[in-house]
Amino acid sequence: MAISTLLVANRGEIAVRILRSAQDMGLRTVLAVSEADQDSMAAGLADAVAVVGPAPAQRSYLNAEALVAAALEHGCDAVHPGYGFLSENAAFARRVQEAGLTWVGPDPDVIDLMGHKTRALEAAVAAGVPVLAGSGGPLEGDDDAVVALARGVGYPLVIKASAGGGGRGIRLVRAEEELLRTVDTARSEAGASFGDTTVYLERFVERARHVEVQVLGDGTTFLHLGDRDCSLQRRSQKIVEEAPAPDLPDAVRERIRESAVNLARLCRYTGVGTVEYLYDPARQEAAFIEMNTRLQVEHPVTEFVTGVDLVAEQLRIASTGRTALRQEDIVFDGHSVECRINAEDPERKFLPSPGTITRLDWPEGADYRVDSGVRAGDTVAPYYDSLLAKLIVHAEDREVAVQRMGAALAATHVEGIRTTVPLLQRLVLDPVFAAVEHHTTWIETELLSDRPAGTPSEGSTP
Repeated sequence: MAISTLLVANRGEIAVRILRSAQDMGLRTVLAVSEADQDSMAAGLADAVAVVGPAPAQRSYLNAEALVAAALEHGCDAVHPGYGFLSENAAFARRVQEAGLTWVGPDPDVIDLMGHKTRALEAAVAAGVPVLAGSGGPLEGDDDAVVALARGVGYPLVIKASAGGGGRGIRLVRAEEELLRTVDTARSEAGASFGDTTVYLERFVERARHVEVQVLGDGTTFLHLGDRDCSLQRRSQKIVEEAPAPDLPDAVRERIRESAVNLARLCRYTGVGTVEYLYDPARQEAAFIEMNTRLQVEHPVTEFVTGVDLVAEQLRIASTGRTALRQEDIVFDGHSVECRINAEDPERKFLPSPGTITRLDWPEGADYRVDSGVRAGDTVAPYYDSLLAKLIVHAEDREVAVQRMGAALAATHVEGIRTTVPLLQRLVLDPVFAAVEHHTTWIETELLSDRPAGTPSEGSTP
């Protein structure tokens, strides 16, 4: 392979995940760490460790110059950004390439394109991806034109920041008298949060589900690895994911898979990416949300049902410029469910729960997988995202997979800190989830009822 030494520019469970696949492929690995992570589980796995700054992420994992310097100092050929941090930062990708290193991900221009929501929406339309009724691009024109457009789309609707993401920059409008005031507020918030006041308008879907398609490309060959459902969310943060998406009409499933591949082809995509859709069960229609130009947190459920190592494919494409996979090679087997386990206290409004893990037991077996970045005795620091681990199960069908996840959570024991395991047990055993009657705001509006019904929740975490 052209890549012989890889810098992993991330931490926690995803750093462990990347390190293991890279080492299985015979690559030498270097892990970029903050001072707080020098003794982490990931640091113990890497062939070499490069300290890139103090604990705060802004001075370490978000310090592009320090990361590039570490890669050069340790003789790396390539940089894998994982997800989060700088994984979708086109400027960082360009800096990596300018330093003569291989960027494990799509071309920076594609990252830029998909990171700007109105431009991404225009690309989706050009690729034949279904979209929601709306402005079809930046919201422009005088007040009368905006009011007329909104009447044509119908209420409720949402105003979204073009540069937004992760559930941020979304404003719900239920009546015409709220419209112009909300547009002004959204533009101000977008400018303050993202440095870009551009917004657009779309029809709002009540009780929507979040479905997505995993795509892969090498610039010439493009294919999908099936779909997932990520509808169990709390405040736009995914909690439980599964593959394939359950209770999806065949025609909808076929259309989102085909259109996702078409979008990847239009972008001449390289590596792995995810095209996300909002599914309206009442209309049996799916519409484009965004494309994530990186590995997703929920990628293990796709790996379980396809048998494809997505990290290895990323590295292979980055190194050789080619994938050996073809669409006919992708065979789907059974059903997989993933739960994200966070160091948060559900009884105290999900406050972070830093501290030392005194006990840590995971379920074992061929149908279980744990992607973790912590061990018993580790201290969970307050500086980073609270994700501790992902628990993934596989079975011949969804019913058995959900039952198996319930058993897996019951066999999981984390002591010394509070975690979301009790909430996850409640979720996967709930008859609403079993019947696939949940939606992206179900946890807040019906299960926990801690926020007003109909609050938009379309974006999500990585």
